[in-house]
Amino acid sequence: MTNQIKTIALYGVGAVLFLGVIVYLGTAGQKNSGVSAGASEFSASALHVVGDTNFDFGTISMANGRVNHEFNVVNDGNEPVHIYKVYTTCMCTTATIIDEAGNELGKFGMPGHGGASSAADITVAPGKKVKVTAIFDPAAHGPSGVGLAQRSVYLETNSQKFPKVVFDFQAMVTQ
Repeated sequence: MTNQIKTIALYGVGAVLFLGVIVYLGTAGQKNSGVSAGASEFSASALHVVGDTNFDFGTISMANGRVNHEFNVVNDGNEPVHIYKVYTTCMCTTATIIDEAGNELGKFGMPGHGGASSAADITVAPGKKVKVTAIFDPAAHGPSGVGLAQRSVYLETNSQKFPKVVFDFQAMVTQ
């Protein structure tokens, strides 16, 4: 009787694993599609990065002041994409968005530290591009800020495909 119970238990575990794999494979395709049941009307649109999402300033001096780099994104869908939050990973970094008309929108920063706001209200129409400017102040941390600095700028959107876009940069800071 003991062997019979072990055999039944083994078949039971095998059946559960088999069903788990079937469920996983079925949901994996849905996750990759970018569209889910009940998705918003904007689910087909997404901001796509034109160029790289990483930038290396190389070696920079605190004495020379702020540096900046522009990252470009385009709404390649057929519906508007709304950017509702833009924030950075450190108070030494801020970001702005420049629309196609050249308007500079916001001064966004690290949330919760009394710096620039992270709340945004920016709509990118289908086929339109915006520039995300990352502004890094190497002197913000004083003499203790010497060495490798790695920072990020985040955009949070209503896109079902890519709700968060991340831009990274680094610099070797010297005095």
